[in-house]
This record gives sequence, C-alpha cells and structure tokens, in this order.
Amino acid sequence: MTGKRTIDFDAIVIGAGIAGIYMLHKLRNELGLTVRAFDKAAGIGGTWYWNRYPGAMSDVEGFVYRYSFDKEMLQEYGWNTKYIPQKQILAYLQAVVDRHDLGRDIQLDTAIESAVHDEDTGTWTVVTGDGERFTARYLVTALGPLSSRTFPDIKGRDDFRGRLVHTGAWPDDLDITGKRVGVIGTGSTGTQFICTAAKLAGHLTVFQRSAQYCVPSGNGPLSDEHLAEIRANYDKIWDQARHSRVACGFEESDTPAMSVSPEERRRLFQAAWDRGNGFRFMFGTFSDIATDPAANEAASDFIKSKIKEIVKDPETARKLMPTELYAKRPICNEGYYESYNRDNVTLVSIKENPIREMTPTGVVTEDGVEHELDVLVFATGFEAVDGSYKVMDIRGRDGRGLGECWKDGATAYLGVATPGFPNLFMVLGPNSAFSNLPPCIETQVEWIGELIGAAEAGGTVAVEATKEAEEEWTALCRSLADYTLFPKVASWIFGANIPGKKSTVMFYFAGLGAYREKLREVADAGYDGFVLRQGSSAAA
Repeated sequence: MTGKRTIDFDAIVIGAGIAGIYMLHKLRNELGLTVRAFDKAAGIGGTWYWNRYPGAMSDVEGFVYRYSFDKEMLQEYGWNTKYIPQKQILAYLQAVVDRHDLGRDIQLDTAIESAVHDEDTGTWTVVTGDGERFTARYLVTALGPLSSRTFPDIKGRDDFRGRLVHTGAWPDDLDITGKRVGVIGTGSTGTQFICTAAKLAGHLTVFQRSAQYCVPSGNGPLSDEHLAEIRANYDKIWDQARHSRVACGFEESDTPAMSVSPEERRRLFQAAWDRGNGFRFMFGTFSDIATDPAANEAASDFIKSKIKEIVKDPETARKLMPTELYAKRPICNEGYYESYNRDNVTLVSIKENPIREMTPTGVVTEDGVEHELDVLVFATGFEAVDGSYKVMDIRGRDGRGLGECWKDGATAYLGVATPGFPNLFMVLGPNSAFSNLPPCIETQVEWIGELIGAAEAGGTVAVEATKEAEEEWTALCRSLADYTLFPKVASWIFGANIPGKKSTVMFYFAGLGAYREKLREVADAGYDGFVLRQGSSAAA
C-alpha cells in the first residue's frame, strides 16, 4: 500500500472530542511531545459535533460536565442553565481548543482506515482514508464509547420517500417544525428528542421498544449567586467527584433503602424527584438501588406511581409502565411523561404491535395501521465501546488484528491497554469506570500521560499490558457487574442492543474513586501488569 507522504510524530491521537482534545493538550503542551490528532468530522467535539438533534444536551449537571484541569476557565467560562445544550458544549470545547492553541495539531475531515504496529522499529503507522501515512511511537485512541451508530433492519426502509435520520448524525438542514415525525427508540437520546419534538412537530409518533424509567431533570436557569457559589467551591467539588462512584457532583447515599420506613423512603424519593437528575435519584437517595432487589423495587414502584399520576390516558400509561428492573443508565428529562398528554403525540408499543414494514409514505405496524410520516428518526443508539474500533483495521504484534483479539468480547487492562498492542493506549476503552465521562476521561488521560512521561524519562521504548493482568481485570469487572442488578436487564451497557452480540461486561462498576485508587496502586508498583521494554527499539 502506497501513500502520499509520511510525517513522523511522537504520538498520534485518534479523535478530537473531549478525550482527544485533552490528550493532545497533555502530550504536546505538558509533556513536550510532537503530536497530531485526527478526526473524521469537519469540526472538533466528538459526540457533541455529531449529536445535534433537537433537545440534545448533557444529562449530567453542567458544573461537572467540563474539564477541571484549567482552573482559570472554570472561573471565567460561563453557562446559565443546570444542563448544557449541545451548541454550548461544542462552543465550550472550541474555546478550550482555541485557548490552548490545539487547532494547529488537529487534522479534521480525516478518517483513519488502519493502524499497524511495526515491532522492528517500535512505531505505529496510521493510514487515512485519503491514503496519507503517518508514523508515531505512541498511538492513543480517543474514539468515544458512543459513536458507532446502529439501525434496525426494517423491511422496505429504502422505499421511504421522506427523511430518514439517526440522532447521531443529525443534518443541519432538517427542521421538524410542523412535520409528521416518527421516532424509534426511547433511551436517553430518544427521550430528550421526544420532549423537544413534541412541541415542534405537527404530529409525533413514538415507536417504543422498551418502556423507560425516567425522572425529571430539574433543568432551568441558574442564578449568578449559584454560579458564584459553585466557582468558589470548585476545589471541594472536584475532590468529592474524584472520590465518588459516579462523579456527578453530589454526595452519594450510604443508607440502605430498607433501613428506613416506607414513609421515609417515599419522602426521599419525592425530594429527589422534585430536585431532578437520574443519577441523583439512583445513587443519591439510597446506597443499594442498583444492588438490592427490594430497594430497586421500591424505587421503580415510586416512578411507576408517578407515571400513573401524570399520564391522563390509562392505556398510554399502561404502555409506558416499565416491566424490568430499574437497572439501566438512569435517564432524566423535563416533561417526558407529560409529553404523552399532548394531542399531537401518539405512543406505539412495538413489543405489543411490531413494525411490519415501511412504505414510501410511512410505517406499517402489525395491526395493519399505516403511520404516515414526513421524517423517521432513529434514536436507536450505538454499538457501545468497541463499535468504534470495528471501522478501523488495528493490528499489533505479529499482525494480529484487534477484532480477532476481541472476537469473544472487548477487553482492556484498566480500560486503557490490551496485550499484543505495544504503545497503544485507549481513553474510555473496554472496562473503564462507569461514571460521568469528563472526570473519567481526565483520570485516564492524566494517567496515560504520566505513564508515557515515565517511559520517556526512563528510556522505555515499549509499554504493553500483560495477558494475565488483563484477564484478572476482566474477571474483576465481571464480578463487580454481577454484584449489581445491571446485568439482569438487557441494555447497551452489555451490548444487548446489537443482534447476535455476546453479552460482555464493558465497564468497571466499583466507581471512579475506587478506579483512581487502583490506577495509583498500579503506578506506585512500577506499573504492575505492564511490561516496560528498554532499549533502542521495541524489539530490544
């Protein structure tokens, strides 16, 4: 394979989202390495570049959905609502890039086709979709865990004459105002879209695959006084987040749900409902909603009581009632269940009444009804974590492909490295901490940077995770997951949204605080679980 030109770097970063931006800053501005970051998008931002659907915003409160490394920016850069809308997140990330002069080392509109390791030279060769070839000693993948879009296979889909769009690739020219809109999917993205689309569309038809537990977000404007209080306490806020489980900026409960009276449980649930936020409801009320069936039932019964109370039509309320455990990534939105009280919103449970086919003018369900549409929106999610890696040919030692290594499930030691792939580091790779993403990203970027810095200072030419360490970490992640109720519900967290995919644990469920302790322990032990090779080449 021939290419147009070759340029050598100390490190190459694939991805220019939250992770890639900080990784570039860490390696170039702090470690002094030569670095180039690549992204297939036309702009920076990763998931926040692609997900421009109406209603897109963070579902973690804005004061902790940002970087902590730039303390001046925490004081200077403003926001005015509890959650940050997509456009404002993208503008914030662009401001970070501009402030730290990162744009000159980000190459956009550049998809990476392959990355191959040469053991003789100790380098990675990256080839772009345009045939450009670049070599580097270190390769860092910052691909994002939710970027490989999935679509349901529907008979007649290509016959539809309206617009078909995935929420993860929303086109700038699509305005749904006044249109007949259908949406498949009611996860975090789908419910956000529904809340906004219900107010814009002429008619909205929701094709519900699974009924969801959704609590209010509590979104609204923030006062200048509240923002000043946050800024004055940022040291404490970040310290608490880094030592917590989900790093969402609140004190997590240590009270078991069954240790208090039913009246006290309902009081605390109501207080959390009134305040808003899914993570607060699941982890801030009681300590064991995600682990104890009785606690989980109490929480789910409370939410079901709210559905019955809010939704006026009994049949619609019945369809909206979840039947599974409350054990998926918690969802929150302002006015989700209220949306179904609108005259222009129709709910179709496709578990009870499946989609039969698509026609040029709409969607036909098994009851023979054609739902006429101008736009059909797929809020059908992503192949989480490892899906992003499947679009590239990544080959390590002896030419072995990453896909072959992961054929029985994606694994990575500490979520950052896998055996057979020297000097390849992943941000938010398989079995990273299940938590608010920016603090987890910062944790991994800083640790990877520290490891690369130690390698540079100590004459190490290749860093590689051992098979034994990866297997032990994978087993630990499995045991932690099995301690929770999460594996008892089919969800994207374990790959259940991909037909035929083997259920795989892809997160470390002990929390960010415990994960950071483990990373520190590994580093203090001379990077236990890694082989650090010395010499003039990786083969030395």
